[in-house]
Amino acid sequence: MATGLSAAIREFARTKYVLPAVTIGNLEFEIRVRDIWSGMRAQGFEMSGRTPQICSALQTRKFLEENDLAISEIVGPPSGQSPTVVFRYKVIGAKAGERHSDRLKDAETNQAAETAEEWAHRMTGKLFGLLKEEITAMGGTEAFIRWVRAEDEEISREDAA
Repeated sequence: MATGLSAAIREFARTKYVLPAVTIGNLEFEIRVRDIWSGMRAQGFEMSGRTPQICSALQTRKFLEENDLAISEIVGPPSGQSPTVVFRYKVIGAKAGERHSDRLKDAETNQAAETAEEWAHRMTGKLFGLLKEEITAMGGTEAFIRWVRAEDEEISREDAA
């Protein structure tokens, strides 16, 4: 059994994304590199400069075959080596059919093992990613703050009237 960071990345992705998707019957799902990075970091892994390793681990033959997956699309910059990369997968082969019930049992066991603290870190990481994307879309932090303050001023004027 491999014990390196790539193996840990594959196991993290399997536990947090593949098994939950199979559990609810999704045969298509996506994994964001940024979410893997944040989740692994929250678990104490040193992730600085590890984006290429995450990208590589999520598209290895080993990861795909172990989980009966095929990559349907890779969304992101042409380099394919960015925190903004999103891998879209299709469940194929045995997981899509006859072993589905076995995977459901495995997924239920692994999800039950997640503590409240792990869940909170996972959810916070996702929220952080969403907020960061929104701030970037608005033109940066200063533009975001101006937008928030403008909304507050409008509400204050309406309350005064």
